[in-house]
Formats: sequence, C-alpha cells, structure tokens
Amino acid sequence: MNSFNGSTILVVGGAGFVGSNLVKKLLEEGPARIVVVDNLLSADVSNVPDDGRIEFIARSITDDDVLAALPENLDYAFHLACYHGNQSSIADPIADHDNNTLTSLKLFDRLKDIRSLRKVVYAAAGCAVAEKTFDGASATKEDAPVSLFHDSPYSISKLVGEMYGNYYFARYKLPFVKARFQNVYGPGEILGAGHWRGTVHTVWRNVTPTFIWKALHGEALPVENGGIASRDFIYVEDMAKGLMACALSGETGEIYNLASGVETTVLELATRVNSIVGNKTPIALKPARDWDRSGQRFGDPAKAREKLGFTATVAHEDGLKRTIDWTRQNQVRIASCMRNHLAYVPDVGKYS
Repeated sequence: MNSFNGSTILVVGGAGFVGSNLVKKLLEEGPARIVVVDNLLSADVSNVPDDGRIEFIARSITDDDVLAALPENLDYAFHLACYHGNQSSIADPIADHDNNTLTSLKLFDRLKDIRSLRKVVYAAAGCAVAEKTFDGASATKEDAPVSLFHDSPYSISKLVGEMYGNYYFARYKLPFVKARFQNVYGPGEILGAGHWRGTVHTVWRNVTPTFIWKALHGEALPVENGGIASRDFIYVEDMAKGLMACALSGETGEIYNLASGVETTVLELATRVNSIVGNKTPIALKPARDWDRSGQRFGDPAKAREKLGFTATVAHEDGLKRTIDWTRQNQVRIASCMRNHLAYVPDVGKYS
C-alpha cells in the first residue's frame, strides 16, 4: 500500500487543531475508515468533519475499554494528543503527565499487538531539542543533542513519548516514526476550545491565533522581550501533508523535522499580522517570560525533503492571510469558546 486509499486509520487527538486538519486531508485520499479519539480537553467537536467514514470517540485514549475496542485491522495510527501547551503543563504537571505521557505509553503498548499496522506516526516537539539561546539560532537538525534540563513538563513529556516509541520499536518492532513539529499555525485553531486548564493560556494559545484575534479587534499585540524570540512557522495544511508523508515514506525508527526552515521573529510576526489586518494600535512591549529559555529557534527541513519528498510550500504571509480570513469567518464560534472561561478570564466577555 503506497496510499491511504481503502485503509483504516486511527487519529488520536483528531478533534484538535492539527488533528482535524489531518483528518480532512486524509479523507481526500479515500480511506475506508478513520477512528478519531479525542477527549476534547483542548479541542472542539465542531472540528470533526461530518463524514460517514469517521467514527468519533469523545474519550481519552488512556481509557482501557477505548484501547481494547480499537480495530485490529489498523493500517496507520497518528498520535497527536497532548496536554496543550507549555503554560498549561507548568500550571498542572500532573495533568500533563496524565494527558501527554500516559497517553503515549498506553497507546504504544496497545498498538504493539496490532500486526496489520504499517506505520505509527508520533507528534514530537521541536522545542524540546532546540538549543536554548537568544544569541542567534542555527537550524536544529534531527540529531541535535538533548538536554536533561527543560522549560516545561510539556517538553519533557514529548521527549518521553519519543523514548517510549523508540522502546516499542526496538523491543516489539512497532513501526514507529517521529515527526518533529515546529510552530504550526492556520485555520482551525480555536481560542478557548475545550476545558479550563489552570491558566489564561486556555484561551490565549499559540502566538499566531492570539495575535490575529487581538489585531482583528484593534488591540495591542503583546510582544515579550522586544520580540527577539524567533520561531519556524509552518502552515497547518503543510503539516498535515508532512505527517502523511511520514506515514507513507518514513523509515521506521527514524525522526523527521516538519519545518519551513524559515526563521521569523515574534516582532516580525506581529508587524506582519497588523499590516495584513490594518491594525493601527501600537505593539505592546512586555517583559520576557520568566520560564522560557528557548529564545530563538527554527528547524532544518533537509532530511524530510531528501527522504520523504516533503517541502512546506505555503509562504508565511500567504498562510497568515488564509488564517485571518478563516478567523473573520468563524468569530462567533471562537468567541463562544472563549466565553466558556469567563469565570477565569473575565475580559473575554467583551467579545461577541
């Protein structure tokens, strides 16, 4: 099989931002069945496509009966579930363990017994291996050294997931491939989706949707540490294609950066968003985040290009325009999710 046509696929975290975009792309490939498992902790059910080929299970993949009921004829599995975000993991490390580390261990332990599997693709984190620097970044390669000191439980959990996958690959021949994410952005990331997770970042998530929402409402974009931090922004449809390439062409036991390879500072991002939206409110400069030492980083896409034939094709400005258009069209839905957290973030009550 060199395509997803007629296949049975598991997507854990498939109601989330990246997972739902992946499911939509997979549906275009003619699969027989897609099983989506998502406990909706940081996702919204509206992201799940209405398609008869999808079986949606709104529970955690750590539930033993959910694991037991997984199809025995799975061809592919994508593990994208996590306890969303560094800040949430700092606020509640135990919840991060339950929803980020334990999910990986229990899922891989179950999948080792499904002999039909062709590939298990795990969403790894580029931030967990990037050099901690504010003195100028070099492109992070797949074989970058890994520190034992980390900024957040989230980063630790994502690395532990890699290690568990490597163990099951080496011990049980689980066909495990690691896809190391950079900073994904694009349509489908709903501010406030899911349940309260102990921090305002339940609402104010990744930097791109936060900046877009505030710019659309004429607000100042909060830029920390002079905006010198840099990231590798990759459009979500490119990420979905990269994940699919990992499943079809990735070598078991290997890891691939899914990256644009372009370094963009947070100040550049803020300036670009304001320019596209037409927001005239000056940027609000804030102090550096006291927990974040990762500073400047971007990924090296050479291995994925050479081994998978994958290249991110959506330029950052074009991707931002598409994301801004989607946000405008979905403001009512986003505002509704944000207002679910009024008790904790009163300011979101102003959005309608």
